[in-house]
Amino acid sequence: MRTVQGAALDGLRARVRALAARRRPEHAGRTPRGEAPRADRGPAMPGPGTGTETPGRRTPVKESSRYAVLAPPPARVRGTTARAALTGVRGLLRGLARPRPGDVRTSAAALRALRARRGDAPVLVRTRSGRSFLVLLDPQDLRRFYAEPVSLLAAAAPDKCRGLAPEEPADSGCSRGDLRAEQRQVGAEVLASDRPVHPSCGPFLTALADEARHLTAPEGANGARTAPAPLDLARARYAVQRAARRIVLGDAATADEELSGWLTQLRAEVRSPRGGRVRAARSVHDKARARIEEYADRAADDTLVGRAARHADPTGTFDPVGQAQHWLQAMDAVPDTLLRTLLLLGAHPAEQDLAAAEAAGEAVAGADRGELPRLRACVRESLRLYSVVPDLIRVTRAETEWRGVRYSAGTSLLVPAAFHQRDPERVPAAHVFVPGRWKNPGADQDIRMAPFSHGGGRCPGDQLGLMVTAALCAEVLRGHRVASTRPVLDPVGPLPATLDPQGIRLTLTRR
Repeated sequence: MRTVQGAALDGLRARVRALAARRRPEHAGRTPRGEAPRADRGPAMPGPGTGTETPGRRTPVKESSRYAVLAPPPARVRGTTARAALTGVRGLLRGLARPRPGDVRTSAAALRALRARRGDAPVLVRTRSGRSFLVLLDPQDLRRFYAEPVSLLAAAAPDKCRGLAPEEPADSGCSRGDLRAEQRQVGAEVLASDRPVHPSCGPFLTALADEARHLTAPEGANGARTAPAPLDLARARYAVQRAARRIVLGDAATADEELSGWLTQLRAEVRSPRGGRVRAARSVHDKARARIEEYADRAADDTLVGRAARHADPTGTFDPVGQAQHWLQAMDAVPDTLLRTLLLLGAHPAEQDLAAAEAAGEAVAGADRGELPRLRACVRESLRLYSVVPDLIRVTRAETEWRGVRYSAGTSLLVPAAFHQRDPERVPAAHVFVPGRWKNPGADQDIRMAPFSHGGGRCPGDQLGLMVTAALCAEVLRGHRVASTRPVLDPVGPLPATLDPQGIRLTLTRR
């Protein structure tokens, strides 16, 4: 933890460096012979319109909704140069604004500008609050990012852990020590991360089929109208939460909406805990944990918490109840992905027909139930276009060197995963829905594509999440067609940069 004296000393050193750079610009930025240069607090941005860099000039940062960007200080330029600088900065900041519907370039414009100015080398940027991020823009750097062990790159920034209860499971990325490989391995075995179809797929698929009826229920009281009600986020969340409670805790928890409410409240409280809110979050956490313990005591062996409780734990530290809470919260991403996938299929009738044919054939597939390769490809493509986690952040635990520049321990590395997955310079048909790309050999190992991350930080529940989402899509498409959608997507042109699930509304008709 940095002290006030340390921060003051850093500021004094920065002023001395800036003064030395003004007096001896030819010596600015030099490092001792034989050593890699050390990273400064941020790179100097070339002056817009000039094509040159000003040695030693520090640049303040304009903060946007997604990324920080370096901007030249207008107070230090005059005349036509000042007007050119302001024009360039405004254009760069517009690229960082919230994407408009139909515009696929707005959220990535600043990153492309940084890459155009700096090449593929990592770029160190600072937010207005002073926090620095080393942004990785080259796939080769991404490969190293995913390959580094947790002992060197922490799985989550320390701020993410602020206010959480001490019982938070280790695999959540918020444990107070190193992620324990043994605990992660136990969790991966319970989730069957190495198998496309979970060993408990029979009861899981039964639960999903039962709860999917809420997605296609008719409008009107007592089924007075036979047309399915429009499918929106509220209905998707209701159905998925019921199915998730059955999969994780068992049928006894099916109707326990109070538990899901507690988990939703807990997630909202821990985002910005202050004072009494910390105590409130701990109280909610304790109530949720006690309720989960009740279900865990009588859970069947084919539930996730039942499998976890009966799984061999060589360390004796695996917490099945804490993991069950984490798994329930992780399922919150399924409704959003489900709606986006069905929306994309509704905009691409040919793909929808192929997916519906697979769903119809899967009903009589017998031992092959749950695989659904075409629908899984559709879900993966939906996650490529609209990432659940658009940016990945790791914190270095030791000094590291990137492209010949050394960075001290505590440097935050940022991988803009959503940008890389839709980078038109390196990804064919980057802004188009092409599920077939996931059928290519090695597509899952493509370092540019990270719907579930890679390496040691890969989500251990990726296969189960794909199975659950694809199965729910199959249940909808087996007897219904997505006839119309809101918003309306262009099946040929580039897809929008974002799709807010709150605004998605699907009209279903019977086949």
